[in-house]
Amino acid sequence: MILLFLILASFMQLCFGVVYKVGDSAGWTTIGNVDYKQWAANKTFSVGDVIVFQYSPQFHNVMQVKHAEYQSCNASAPIATHTTGKDSITIATHGHHFFLCGVPGHCQAGQKVDINVLRASSSLSPSPSPSSSSSTVPALAVPSPSPSHASYWLPSKIGVFLAVSLVLVSFA
Repeated sequence: MILLFLILASFMQLCFGVVYKVGDSAGWTTIGNVDYKQWAANKTFSVGDVIVFQYSPQFHNVMQVKHAEYQSCNASAPIATHTTGKDSITIATHGHHFFLCGVPGHCQAGQKVDINVLRASSSLSPSPSPSSSSSTVPALAVPSPSPSHASYWLPSKIGVFLAVSLVLVSFA
């Protein structure tokens, strides 16, 4: 029975995503000089995490774009557009996810964010590779702070299904 509990606890721990509010208490805005690059650099994002953009829909929006559009602040061909003012986006894949505000001038003013989701195996090797001779410290070498007060645990459907299935099988 103790073994079952430990297995169940392990599954539950692996099956939860974190909810991050972009910009923390400031939200998604051009007011207050929020540094979204720094905000994202202080987080360790995982598949299953939920990114919440909270903003005034009268003045802002959220557009998911490709890397080239992100770099040039080009909102003419977004992958997706969000306009509710409280948009929740679940991260489903590893890699970079680029978002910007499509209101003219906002992206150029810094209202853009790169959510980089590393592969789980990458986070196990925190030191840089020997061929890396740059003077910057890789993000993996710096321990990430715990999620802010704006973050909450959110169970994934697959994780809950696996955990319940495990319990049911053990009692059968």
